[in-house]
Amino acid sequence: MTDAPRACRYPTDCSQEEWAFVAPYLTLLPEEAGQRRHDLRAVFDALRWLMRAGAPWRMLPGDFPPRHAVYDQARRWMMAGVFEVMVHDLRVVLRLAQGRAPEPSAVVLDARTLQSTPESGARAGYDGAKRRKGFKVHVAVDTLGHLLALHVTSATDGDRAQVAHLAQAVQEAAGQNVELVYVDQGYTGAEPAQAAQEHGIVLEIVHLPEAKRGFVLLPRRWVVERSFAWAARFRRLARDYERLPQTLAGLHFVAFVTLMLSKTVALFDLVHNTL
Repeated sequence: MTDAPRACRYPTDCSQEEWAFVAPYLTLLPEEAGQRRHDLRAVFDALRWLMRAGAPWRMLPGDFPPRHAVYDQARRWMMAGVFEVMVHDLRVVLRLAQGRAPEPSAVVLDARTLQSTPESGARAGYDGAKRRKGFKVHVAVDTLGHLLALHVTSATDGDRAQVAHLAQAVQEAAGQNVELVYVDQGYTGAEPAQAAQEHGIVLEIVHLPEAKRGFVLLPRRWVVERSFAWAARFRRLARDYERLPQTLAGLHFVAFVTLMLSKTVALFDLVHNTL
């Protein structure tokens, strides 16, 4: 490695405790391979800065490794699925800390529509309900709001059509442990219920107790809305700035790794201070 220690530090940089957790996941090559030119921690910090700042790759500060090196390494990490594995392991730790089973038996599904940009517009669709041109991010979270599965489609594609894909992904992520999925009224109908049932899942529609105007928190369903709010703190995810849907999906996992890491480190500190 040729990089000298960085002179500047940013609020988005991972702490020593966070790096101790993520380093084994991010080290795709052994130390003796001799092919690494840039410090992996600096590359990971650059990716975290980009997620929070929402800046283009060309505006990456000069004290980070070169933008092409950060982008290429981030793509390698995403293709290797390291962020999905980290999300899974962090989810297990956080669930056990709250007295829950390691794997959830109930999850919540929903989707949000991201506005397209010139970089991503060639593959955009139109969401008539939201009156927005862009892409849908379909997510499944456990009842604590932690990410299990994610799927990116054109905004034209309906939520019902994604139930089969998400149900399969959820069962793979949770070890075939999921029995119940909470959804809103956008998932009504026999087809999504049948698609979920084929994977051993019961689809439960959460209805409003009575007709109301404006935003109302739905029982169980509000958890996934909070997860969307967590993701919205990362400006890179405010719109779809990516040319590939796989990159957009991967960056969502990066965001949840960052969120769950801070919670896990705080938990470890609490345990350490009580010993």
